[in-house]
Amino acid sequence: MSNLEGKKILVTGGAGFLGSNVVRKLEDAGARRKNIIVPRSRDIDLRIWENCVKVVKGADIVIHLAAKVGGIGYNQKYPGSLFYDNAMMGIQLMEAARLADVEKFVAVGTICAYPKFTPVPFREEELWNGYPEETNAPYGLAKKMMLVQSQAYRHQYGFNSIYLLPVNLYGPGDNFDPASSHVIPALIKKFTDAVKAGNSDQTVEVWGTGSASREFLYVEDAARGIALATEKYDGADPVNLGSGMEITIKDLVSKISEITGFKGKIVWDKTKPDGQPKRCLDVSRARKEFGFEAQMGFDEGLRKTVEWYGTKH
Repeated sequence: MSNLEGKKILVTGGAGFLGSNVVRKLEDAGARRKNIIVPRSRDIDLRIWENCVKVVKGADIVIHLAAKVGGIGYNQKYPGSLFYDNAMMGIQLMEAARLADVEKFVAVGTICAYPKFTPVPFREEELWNGYPEETNAPYGLAKKMMLVQSQAYRHQYGFNSIYLLPVNLYGPGDNFDPASSHVIPALIKKFTDAVKAGNSDQTVEVWGTGSASREFLYVEDAARGIALATEKYDGADPVNLGSGMEITIKDLVSKISEITGFKGKIVWDKTKPDGQPKRCLDVSRARKEFGFEAQMGFDEGLRKTVEWYGTKH
């Protein structure tokens, strides 16, 4: 029998891109849908203390996925609100959960918490060895405060809180809004829209030099990792969730242009930032602690995402 069966589980952000997949994976792991509570941000503003107190009432487990997020441009434009909103939600929700005697709190952080120049592959022990990349530091540090809080609460109150570090996610259902999307959906939209426009002399502009590298995790894999950690991991140490692959933005652009059938010209805007120079995780702790390994191959996942966008737009 699953130890999630019969548990009342609060999933903040549970209606979102990652959250809706997490809810499905929790059900796969034995949780009952009627016991999974998904508050909507339009109804419950988690920056307000009283709302945090209200949503955790009666919950056995809290999985905190709700976040204000965006790509490099969004991070550059709204650093203050990204810091405040994410810090307030995380800190207050964890405190409310502690006061309500919640059995377990699953804090989902971000790869942006790592220092700008972290040796590849990123090991969890490197988390505090420098300042994050400047364009997303306010967001990364706000989410990183949950790790400090998590470990402090475990030490002082014996509160069972775990902290996960997912790498960049992608997949069907992602956010494709150019104002706030991350790199893969932003590129898929640009190339697909250019192909649909049908001009052979079409150009697509891409930010940066293409030299930065990234690791990507298919959203269903990430959701399965979070569900596994919820069920099986109770440690104080932060845990990376990733696929262990690394690809340069230049190669990523090339793959997406090929999958979408784009025949035009790619123009690199080198006045725009690359973001963190390299990102690739050491994923051995997740494997060891709760048996998580990514299953979706990157090319296949990319194709599925492109196809989903094509059918929906």
